Amino acid sequence: MEAYTSTGMKKALLLLNCILLAIGNCGGPLIMRLYFTKGGKRVWLSSWLETAGWPIMFIPIIINYIHRRAKDSSTTTKLFFMKPRLFIASAVIGILTGADDYLYAYGVARLPVSTSALIIATQLAFTAGFAYLLVKQKFTSYSINAVVLLSVGAGVLALHTSSDRPNGESDKQYYLGFFMTLVAAALYGFILPLVELTYKKAKQAISYTLVMEIQMVMCFFATAFCTVGMLFNNDFKVIPREAREYELGEAKYYVVLVFSAILWQGFFLGAIGVIFCASSLFSGILIAVLLPATETLAVVFYHEKFKAEKGVALVLSLWGFVSYFYGAIKHSKKRSQTRSQAQQIDMTQKIEMTQIGTP
Repeated sequence: MEAYTSTGMKKALLLLNCILLAIGNCGGPLIMRLYFTKGGKRVWLSSWLETAGWPIMFIPIIINYIHRRAKDSSTTTKLFFMKPRLFIASAVIGILTGADDYLYAYGVARLPVSTSALIIATQLAFTAGFAYLLVKQKFTSYSINAVVLLSVGAGVLALHTSSDRPNGESDKQYYLGFFMTLVAAALYGFILPLVELTYKKAKQAISYTLVMEIQMVMCFFATAFCTVGMLFNNDFKVIPREAREYELGEAKYYVVLVFSAILWQGFFLGAIGVIFCASSLFSGILIAVLLPATETLAVVFYHEKFKAEKGVALVLSLWGFVSYFYGAIKHSKKRSQTRSQAQQIDMTQKIEMTQIGTP
């Protein structure tokens, strides 16, 4: 198996995964909140749905396999490429993801979407720190500025956050939701660089096909982790009754569950796909940058309050976004100039060597 080396292919895959991440990152929290606001109460079920869509990954994997078999009809063509070492690493990350799913679902159950989205933006600071420790991520003044602005912007929410507490919710429940969401941000900030480290230590070529396999294994074990929680909490037995009592109706209850699984699957595939095409830091930046869209959609669809603290956090987040990409563009131009100069020097040296060798 060969890793993708084409620059054009990498850019196309990066764009595709950015789109998947954007749809999942904005749609996932909104539909999860819809479940809770219309009568849903099962936190373990919501966390389970975040990765329960893993069988969807069989579709592109099998299509890719059929395509490869058509090009090479030999019996040695494999359906899966993953080796035991990579399987074990993916399983461990999957269990951590399952724990993170529960923490996040608990937070969304207690907080408005706009508030939980802004808290999740602190994930970027954790991603940056763990990326530096695990994969030796190099930082520029622009990327550091972006991390600080995005993190401070989310931290501003700690001021007077209880003013947007949902009706009927105690201070204890609200602050516990705030804390659980913050811990979820920290844990996922660790998971993203861990995925990048797994790619580097895999001891086998990483292609996008293998990325999909990693995604499937991670989500399978995350789902298994949440399934255990659902069994202990008797969630499977309660689902039919909860569906009958759901405010939007029984049929729409199941539609909400199905779409939740699909949207979250897009988020997770997009996140690790962006890591494959770029880096864990870029994946974290993109998640934080999508904050304004999630924030706006929450205000539009759920009529959530837009307090001054959220406005300040939003401005700081957008400022951080501009800072990061301005720095990325400058770095890309500088790297291109350096590469061009190196090629010119190399060409000049070859010409000189040719002239010297000519009698």
